[in-house]
Amino acid sequence: MAGALRNTVLVTASEQGYWRRTMNDYLALARKNPQFTAAGIVAVVGALTIGGFFFFQYVMHLPPCPLCLEQRQPYYVSVPLAMLLLIGARYGASNKVIMLGFAVITAFMLWDCGLAVYHAGVEWKWWAGPNDCSGPITKFGAASDIFKHLNNIVVVRCDEVQWRFLGLSLAGWNALVSFSLAVVAGCGALASLARQKRSG
Repeated sequence: MAGALRNTVLVTASEQGYWRRTMNDYLALARKNPQFTAAGIVAVVGALTIGGFFFFQYVMHLPPCPLCLEQRQPYYVSVPLAMLLLIGARYGASNKVIMLGFAVITAFMLWDCGLAVYHAGVEWKWWAGPNDCSGPITKFGAASDIFKHLNNIVVVRCDEVQWRFLGLSLAGWNALVSFSLAVVAGCGALASLARQKRSG
C-alpha cells in the first residue's frame, strides 16, 4: 500500500515537472517570437469562436439574428489572415508585412467589439436596435398580402437574448473575445514594430 502511494506521488511529481517544462518551453517561444505567438493565439481562438457560432446555430438550434451574422464577418477575415501571419512569422516574412497584417486584424476585432457592445446594449434595451430586427413591426403592406408575407417571413430579433452564461449573452461574450483578440493582435503589431526598429 505504501509502495503504491509512493509511486503515485512520484508519478504526480513527474507529471508536474513535465507540465512545468512544457509551459516554460511555450513561454520561451513566446518571448523568442512574439509575432508567431500572437498570430497563433488569434488563429486558434478565432477558429474556436467560429466553431462556437456554428455550434450554437446548428447543435443548439439558436438561429442568428442579423447583428449576429454581421459580428461573424471580422472572424472570417482575421482567422485566415492570422494563419498567413503565422506562416510568415515562422519563415521570416518582412516585419512591415507582419505589422500591417496585425494592424488589419486589430482594426477588424475592434470593429467587431464595438458591434458586439452595440448588440448587447440592444439586448439590454439601453438603445434602439436596427429596424429590421428589433422594435415594433409596423409595415405589413397591402391587406391582401399579409398572409403571404407572414408565411415567408422569419425574423430573429436582435433585441431578445436567446442564451446567457454568467449573465452575458453571446453578444457580450463576443465583445470580450474580440477585444482580447484585438489586444493580442495589437501586441503582435508592436512586437513587429520593435523588431523592425532593431533591424533597421
